[in-house]
Amino acid sequence: MALFSSPPSSICILRLSAIGDVCNASAMVNAIQQQWPKTHITWVMGAMEAKLLGDLPNVTVIPFDKKSGFKGYLALWKTLKGQRFDALLHMQTALRASIASIGIRATHKLGFDKTRRNDLQQLFINHSVPSPTSPHVLDGFMQFAFELGVSRCEPSWNIQSQPVDMDWAHAQLSTSKPNLVIVPGASKAYKNWTAQGYAAVADYAENKGFHIVLAGSPASVETELAQQVCQHSKATLVNLVGKSSLTQMQALLQQADLVIAPDTGPAHMAVAANTPVIGLYAHHNPARTGPYLYRDYVVSAYKEAIEAETGKDITQLSWRSRVKDKHAMQRIQSDTVITMLDKAVADFKLIKE
Repeated sequence: MALFSSPPSSICILRLSAIGDVCNASAMVNAIQQQWPKTHITWVMGAMEAKLLGDLPNVTVIPFDKKSGFKGYLALWKTLKGQRFDALLHMQTALRASIASIGIRATHKLGFDKTRRNDLQQLFINHSVPSPTSPHVLDGFMQFAFELGVSRCEPSWNIQSQPVDMDWAHAQLSTSKPNLVIVPGASKAYKNWTAQGYAAVADYAENKGFHIVLAGSPASVETELAQQVCQHSKATLVNLVGKSSLTQMQALLQQADLVIAPDTGPAHMAVAANTPVIGLYAHHNPARTGPYLYRDYVVSAYKEAIEAETGKDITQLSWRSRVKDKHAMQRIQSDTVITMLDKAVADFKLIKE
């Protein structure tokens, strides 16, 4: 039975990180807003994530700096002093999030059930949200809204880019060719595909008729990989890795025609913008963490790698199982990615023949 038969006055959401997860969680926020437009929503999220989602319509975003230690908790609790919410959606099982929840007063404190929770989250909640049959992170988030009483619906997003960011992105893209944005790097090197593989796909895509942009964060693991891609590729690449803000990247992904990315936040940012994504996966199960609307376009070596590593069929393993081989992404072949690119071009009619 739903917790609320009529819209609650106020809800607090606790999901601090990471970029991809808060993008997924924002679909749940949008579902609540569409059905309960008068419910006031407060969202405690990480300081970095707040740079992207701080302007969500009709949401009070409270940035939490996890690097500030106990001072960060005190600052958060001071900000929320005197407030009491009808419900707290405790959507992050990490202990640091649970500690943050101590100072958030709410009648109902919802958290994950035993299938999805860890780090003793059950000690900080008074209501467990049943897990859906789907293993995907986003479906787990949507279940929180349904448990409150929101009618079941398909996920949708309302992340809006500012005109200044849209103008910047427009200046980086072609107005005469379809635009392919490649995000070659993730923050963790083991999630990254090879520079040679990206270069081969970029060369093919340019011959196909695409204008190609590389995008990513200023982290050295990403900028160095982007430089290697440029060195190996014969295509004309616009290398913006490390040269954009999060909001500029969101605008870039929003205006792109197609995105190629590994298991990293920008893949989910693109989904939130309804831009088709070819996800490249090997370490995590794409059924759980893949780009939600475009899971049929994932190029995955996960099944092959996890079965080789464990000696078990994938059906015998938990959907949480992670591949430990740091070279697993090298199992992905450029020809397979090119085939998926052709499929996306045909399915989304990206190039006029």
